[in-house]
Amino acid sequence: MSAIPASRTFLGHILLADGLISGATGALMFFAAQPLSELLGLPVTLLRTAGFSLLPFAALLVFLANRPLVPRGLIWAIIGVNVLWTVDSLALLATGWVQPTVWGVAFTVVQAVAVAAFSCLELMALKQARLVPA
Repeated sequence: MSAIPASRTFLGHILLADGLISGATGALMFFAAQPLSELLGLPVTLLRTAGFSLLPFAALLVFLANRPLVPRGLIWAIIGVNVLWTVDSLALLATGWVQPTVWGVAFTVVQAVAVAAFSCLELMALKQARLVPA
């Protein structure tokens, strides 16, 4: 498996930004689940679980952003997780499993779009490293 440079590269900057934003969002959702639940109309358990799951993911991204080399397969896995998060977020709204407020819909859509953007940027970084055909 090939590895690509991360620290001080486009990929490293994207991984760091993804990690910092994921970590901040995860901490907010985990530690402020109760007040967020009232504002967003999303279940406390959903917010806490989703927030908690983001914390180790964010730590991994920040760690990788500072590594000299990162395995290409790991970047593909990160992209896959981000795509899955995006699809699941939108499916959450589409299925009617939850009854969010207008703020809850906006929160879910905005974070889904942000995660999708990180997926695209991470894919661009792979292409920039010439590991993916253009």
